[in-house]
Amino acid sequence: METRYDAIIIGGGPSGSTTAILLAQAGWHVAVVEKSVFPRRKVCGEFISATTWSLLRQLGVAVPLLEIAGPAVHRVGIYAGDAMIAAPIASLDEPLCDHGRAAGREHLDALLLKRAASAGATVWQPCTLLALDSLGGDYDCTILEKGTRRPRTLRSRLIVAAHGSWESGPMPTQTLRKPPSASDLFGFKAHFHGSSLPTDLMPLLAFPGGYGGMVHSDGGRVSLSCCVRRDQLEHCRQRATNQPAGAAVFAHIASSCRGVALALDTATPSGVWLSSGPLRTGIHSFGRGGIFAVGNAAAEAHPVIAEGISMAIQSAALLCAQLLARQDVRGEAPSAGESMLAIRRAYTASWRRNFSRRLHLAALFANLFMRPASTRIAVATLRRFPQLLTDGSGWSGKTEPLRSLQPYDMARP
Repeated sequence: METRYDAIIIGGGPSGSTTAILLAQAGWHVAVVEKSVFPRRKVCGEFISATTWSLLRQLGVAVPLLEIAGPAVHRVGIYAGDAMIAAPIASLDEPLCDHGRAAGREHLDALLLKRAASAGATVWQPCTLLALDSLGGDYDCTILEKGTRRPRTLRSRLIVAAHGSWESGPMPTQTLRKPPSASDLFGFKAHFHGSSLPTDLMPLLAFPGGYGGMVHSDGGRVSLSCCVRRDQLEHCRQRATNQPAGAAVFAHIASSCRGVALALDTATPSGVWLSSGPLRTGIHSFGRGGIFAVGNAAAEAHPVIAEGISMAIQSAALLCAQLLARQDVRGEAPSAGESMLAIRRAYTASWRRNFSRRLHLAALFANLFMRPASTRIAVATLRRFPQLLTDGSGWSGKTEPLRSLQPYDMARP
């Protein structure tokens, strides 16, 4: 089997599969290395913004995904203490036929990776990346097939890092974990059946030491995802002895947010609680040499704004726009060092133009709503001016179309 590729993508999640589809559609020889077996569940808010659905249509997965996705989200809100405030989501900057909806990662990831394979990408799954070696302008990726335990070597001049932000490994974009800190954030997620949450509402959950969100997802399920500080997690476990960590955190949320307690009063859990972390929010790396980073490998916003999936898919589209705009006259991948540097500079500028505000606002909102005192002030303000919820949904990027610095724009219909 061919082991020489135009691009090797490490990670088959939304950003990796999006990259694979767009490059394969352009005629590139692409490989995707994914360590997990799909379908898989993941800690994720599951919400996909309205402006991402047009790109999903280009990728060829919107139709099957819309068939199973949850109902359209028309309102955003906040549940904090006894407060239950809601307001319309911001208006779209351009006419779109789709609204924001949620779908489980077990469906989204599997559809995208299957589409990458049908577009021509070679999918190595489940395979672990053992080593990455640079040799004369090329990169050798040594992978291990989990079933056969047989190593293989894949070669390319271009590597796309699309792995998770907290994973360690041989990639230069996979940094070692930092020493534990009380402020470390851990993610939790569970699904519930039979919730009374309004079908068109996606509320932010503000509680001491953390934040979260709820939304109607696929299969009649409501997804509840949250982040909680390490020190608050310890308090939760001390108060709920003999309970799993997820259940302990949920008890803390339900006691802190009347809206959550009411919405899930008669609901039943669907599956077990998932957990991950600690999260590494902020900008990480856009890569170096012939290595480029997308999705959470490049940067991770606080999940408080529910833009993780959209940023992952859109960042991959931005990188592909730069790569395809600079391929040579034969339609082959760029290889010269100067070309790689020019691509990285343009991609970085485009990324910052699209996502910097989301990143900063997410950090601001996260710190605001994890603290009881500032939450009380924010809630009092939102009671008087609920329009700020609408404005906030717009500031977070939910209704802004993707912008590119290059004429070749993968985000255009």
